[in-house]
Amino acid sequence: MSSDQQKVAFFDIDGTVFRSSLLIELVEELVSVRIFPADAAATYQPAYEAWRNREGTYEAYIQAVIDVFLGNLKGVHYGTVADVGRAMVAEQSKHVYRYTRDLIGQLKADNYYLIAISQSPKAILDEFCASYGFDKVYGRMYEIGPTDRFTGEVVEESVIADKANIVRRVLEDDTYTLTGSVAVGDTEGDIAMLQLVERPICFNPNQALFSAAKQHAWSIVVERKDVIYEL
Repeated sequence: MSSDQQKVAFFDIDGTVFRSSLLIELVEELVSVRIFPADAAATYQPAYEAWRNREGTYEAYIQAVIDVFLGNLKGVHYGTVADVGRAMVAEQSKHVYRYTRDLIGQLKADNYYLIAISQSPKAILDEFCASYGFDKVYGRMYEIGPTDRFTGEVVEESVIADKANIVRRVLEDDTYTLTGSVAVGDTEGDIAMLQLVERPICFNPNQALFSAAKQHAWSIVVERKDVIYEL
């Protein structure tokens, strides 16, 4: 590492920094203000109930929400979604985990280049991440037609599909180094990213990530109520 290279830290956002999913909260608001049909939430309600009753997976629940978002997005004006998202973030931006919030602050003070990665819409991520000092944000991008209305298509999905791709993309710039690098994730979708950094942190991991963390001797941190455990 040369003296002019900057250390990097990668954060999954949903369920890792934010205590919910920005996409879920956005969809709930779009239904609430009648931009999406009133019965749209009923489509993912069974998956939500199954997850809440520990009879189904969170992955199935979030996929059902994504399907509702994509199924109702076409024809909606970009500004409408942006306004609803901005209001949602303003109301919920402080609903974060203390551990990751404090870690972001510590790394920022140590001059790390902070990168946020999420499957939530990038426009909403930009709003959320701005208040926490992230330098770069990667999220899902949706195609906008000539009248500023969504077409319902996802743009550059391959980039966000694998978070390791983003780590490699960032390191193409010699300004940054993996020396002292940090990554924080909570599901098996973060494993490829965690494998590339010097300090992988599995925060409130699901079973698949927990098993991988034990296998690789990665740090495991759990925040429950007002207690933080390091396993």
